[in-house]
Amino acid sequence: MIAAVYRGAKALQIEEVEIPEIGDRDVLVKVSVCGVCGTDLKKISLGLQPPPRIYGHETTGTICKVGSGVAKWKVGDRVAVNHHIPCLQPDCFYCSRQAFAQCPIYKKTGATAGFEPAGGGFAEYVRVMNWCVDGMIKIPEGVSFEEASFVEPLNTCLKGVRIAGIQSGDTVLVIGQGPIGMLFTQLAVLQGAKVVATDKIDYRREIALSFGAKAALHPDEDVRSAVMGLSDGRGADVSIVAVPHVQVISEAFAQVRPSGKVLLFAQTRLKDFFQVDAGEVCMNEKALIGSYSSDYSLQDEAASLIFSGKVNVGPLITHRFPLSQINEALNLAMNPTEQSLKILMTPC
Repeated sequence: MIAAVYRGAKALQIEEVEIPEIGDRDVLVKVSVCGVCGTDLKKISLGLQPPPRIYGHETTGTICKVGSGVAKWKVGDRVAVNHHIPCLQPDCFYCSRQAFAQCPIYKKTGATAGFEPAGGGFAEYVRVMNWCVDGMIKIPEGVSFEEASFVEPLNTCLKGVRIAGIQSGDTVLVIGQGPIGMLFTQLAVLQGAKVVATDKIDYRREIALSFGAKAALHPDEDVRSAVMGLSDGRGADVSIVAVPHVQVISEAFAQVRPSGKVLLFAQTRLKDFFQVDAGEVCMNEKALIGSYSSDYSLQDEAASLIFSGKVNVGPLITHRFPLSQINEALNLAMNPTEQSLKILMTPC
């Protein structure tokens, strides 16, 4: 099969590799679609992990081989792959506190197309390893592989919304209206919040308004007036930082009310330092919180939101590339144009 093999910082090569062998409790999935995620972009562009690896984790496809010890799945099932599953054991410190992303088993990647497991969706076939097999999601009839590829990223955003405690009547500032920012915008609107969305690209602001944002502004516009107008002069209840730039965190802090919350979502690498006014945290009781990866307990809810159409992902898909053009796809993802949002990869 062909795969996009990571060979070092900014180096992806289309190579012929062996189709993964599966064990008795594994399954093999023929990939239909894999979304391009910002976390993978960082790993590839910055060389954050040693090569070789095959990335891609927003993966959907069809089961084509089932291990002899697998009872839940059969050949022909359409599935969304979940590459991280917690152990869920009662003696696991993190699972017992529902901090699933910090569980040692969760930190192991359970889907691979070869080499060190890294997701494997940028290939023709993916081996789903035993502890992640039961965590796959069956895609119902009438739902496309493309739509289902959003279940994992939506789960991560839903987790962030719950951690931030967004509720009806809140004013929420969502900084950045890329695909993740727009998922946050839709989820906040579904919670009954009033959303102020910011982005530098006109096209993205227009879509944010269509998703129910009360205002969609360029960051250089008077965002403060919009936030204050919707919050009776208090400031945002929650600011969500959905762009990987620490310099906007001070703006997020400035916009939230006393005892409001700033949620960091896009700062997915360590040693990404910034300065914060400690007085804002102490005297004004502004909380700086983080949310990373998915929450296993929210998996079914995230899937239902996608499958029912309550979260509309169709307008987010703007580009589709065959695997042979993955470098062009990643370049576009890292350098978005006026009308580019979510980029999907297909094997051919």
